[in-house]
Amino acid sequence: MSVITAGRPTFRLPSARFAIAVLAVVAFLAVFGGTVTPHDPLLQDPDLALRGPSLTHLFGTDYLGRDVFSRLLAGTGTTVVAALESVGVGLALGVLPGLASLWLGRTVEWVLLRAVDAVMTLPFIVFAIAVTGILGNGLTQAMVAIGVLFAPLFFRVTRAAGLSLTRAQYVEAAELFGASRWRILRTHVWGKVVPTVAVTAAQATGGALLAVSSLTFLGIGVQPPAPTWGGVLASELGFLSQQPWAPVIPAALIMVAVAALNALADAIRPGGVA
Repeated sequence: MSVITAGRPTFRLPSARFAIAVLAVVAFLAVFGGTVTPHDPLLQDPDLALRGPSLTHLFGTDYLGRDVFSRLLAGTGTTVVAALESVGVGLALGVLPGLASLWLGRTVEWVLLRAVDAVMTLPFIVFAIAVTGILGNGLTQAMVAIGVLFAPLFFRVTRAAGLSLTRAQYVEAAELFGASRWRILRTHVWGKVVPTVAVTAAQATGGALLAVSSLTFLGIGVQPPAPTWGGVLASELGFLSQQPWAPVIPAALIMVAVAALNALADAIRPGGVA
């Protein structure tokens, strides 16, 4: 593995090109998956239940005779949007407080650090289940809960990236010339924090996809018969004796998407190594 020019995205790497290609397909299906399905993902036909792959049904059918390929395509949008929603919540609750902890004094810093420490003790899935139990079984509620748990990650990454900048000579010079804290953050700090935050966001999106799939696998957030990647995986696992190969397809889809996000994070990492 060769070191690529520091600070530049390593999109020349095969892994980076693979990640971009996979994520482009996933993005397309997230937007148009429901319109390009060869069959109605909700259509049940008991006469076709648990059929193997064929030209008509590429990934076979489930226990209700629904086309698995169509359900995976249609479920992409819900799964991806939910993952992005949780990452967005984590960004909103983590990045700005992370910067604020460096610039708003010791009291604010102490309060924010204690709050982050408290949130970090909460288990992901259990907390999401508790929130949906209180607020209702909706995917938005579950993803907000997951986003809250992502916030400490973004807080600590942002704080670590900005900590060295608070004592940088050009920042001290800007303060001496009377620049406001907001101007310093916007002009001198934010641009240097963004690459690190972007890497963390890519990695967190992979974790969010796993969290979404885990929750929908458990039947939390989305009510049947709405298709999701985790929901399709759960339905296939119930009939391993008839179709032992069937769960491999949705599981592989989840794994490939997460691997692509991790590869993208490596590609955009400042000073990344290939």
